[in-house]
Formats: sequence, C-alpha cells, structure tokens
Amino acid sequence: MIVTLRLPPGAPIDEDLLGRQLRMGRTPVREAIKRLALENLVTVFPRRGTFASEINITDLADVSDVRIQLEGHAAHRAAERITEAQLEELNNLLEELAQSRGSDDRERLMALDARVHRFIYRCAGNPFMEETLGRYLNLSLRIWHLVIDRLPHLFTRVHEHDEMLRAIAAGEAQRARQILAEHITTFEREIRTVL
Repeated sequence: MIVTLRLPPGAPIDEDLLGRQLRMGRTPVREAIKRLALENLVTVFPRRGTFASEINITDLADVSDVRIQLEGHAAHRAAERITEAQLEELNNLLEELAQSRGSDDRERLMALDARVHRFIYRCAGNPFMEETLGRYLNLSLRIWHLVIDRLPHLFTRVHEHDEMLRAIAAGEAQRARQILAEHITTFEREIRTVL
C-alpha cells in the first residue's frame, strides 16, 4: 500500500486499523513497521505517530545511480547462474509480457515490471544483493507511482524486459547488464521529463 501510494506520502499509519485490514495481530504489524522504517518507507515520530514517508524526488538520481550499478551486475550474474526451474519461470514472464502487448493498464504493467526485476534479483543467486535491490526498487516504485499517469512510454519501457530476459536465457551476461542499465537510465530520464 505504501509502495503503490494507496497509503499516500505523509499519511498516518494506524497500527490497529492496519492489523484489522490485514487480519494480523499487533506484534507482526509492529515488526513490519520497524522494517519499513529501516527501508525508508515509513517515518516514526516519537509521541506523534508513524507516517508513510514523504517522497523526495531529488532522491531519484541517487537511487537510480545505485540501481544501475547493482541491477546491471544482478542481470550479469543471472545470465551466468540461472537454473532450469528459473528458465521455466523466465519463459512464463516472456509469455506474460507478450500477452500484455497493447495493454493500457498502467498498474498491471508496473506490477509486471516489478516482478521481472525481482525475478532477476533472485536469479543472481546473491541474497544480500537481492535484499538491497528490493529496497531500492521499492523506493523507485513509489516515485513511479507518483507519476504513473504521466509516463508517456510506460508500455515500451516495460517491454524492454523481453530483450533482457532473452539475453539472460541465452547466457549473454554483458548484454543483459547493458540492457538493464539502459532501461533504468531511460526510465529515470522519462520520469524527470514529467516532474
């Protein structure tokens, strides 16, 4: 809800209400909020409460800088380390990308984009990199959801993953790195044009 802005930046987080909505007890909700605070998705003000973190657009350049380097490396590693089971999952993602051609469902396209990125992180075979990239992706997704209705080439950007996934499947590590780095750079540039 925080990443997709259903809980908008600055919105107060009511632990009791959230627990009821998610059908969870108080302890898991509190633990989740602590983790979200570490990931810069919520801000806790002592004696005032917990709020969805504000989005600082100036963070986009720094977040993208990290993602370009680490995700490029993750794509490289994924091409080297992908397993047979992951190749089957990759083919399913390619099929889903093909089925989404012509779609104008921006939320669905963004969810597919995020699933592809998270898939690459898993295929890289490095849990530390996967965790780190997951956090940076969440920060990026919040910015994207802020401007999703103004992104002119969302469909094109999401479908760049087709070529990247094929490079990973073919074991073309350097090509996969380059495609993913260019994808992030282009997405950042397009977001800046609509801000």
